[in-house]
Amino acid sequence: MSLRGYSYRLVKANKAANSKHIGVKLGKHCIANDITVIEIAKMFDVSRMTIYNWFVGATMPHKMAVEQIEKLIK
Repeated sequence: MSLRGYSYRLVKANKAANSKHIGVKLGKHCIANDITVIEIAKMFDVSRMTIYNWFVGATMPHKMAVEQIEKLIK
């Protein structure tokens, strides 16, 4: 795992976050599969900061995004 641009702090925060949160699940998937925050932000048409917040469970993706995330991580 190369952690393409993922800081140790973000990886640690993602691991510590509630793994039932769909955004945290997305973060784990992206970190494990070397998918960049920029790629995900473009995919969901949101800012990078929004993706970081999802990854650590600070905010919840909207319903349409949740459906897309579930498809992506399966």
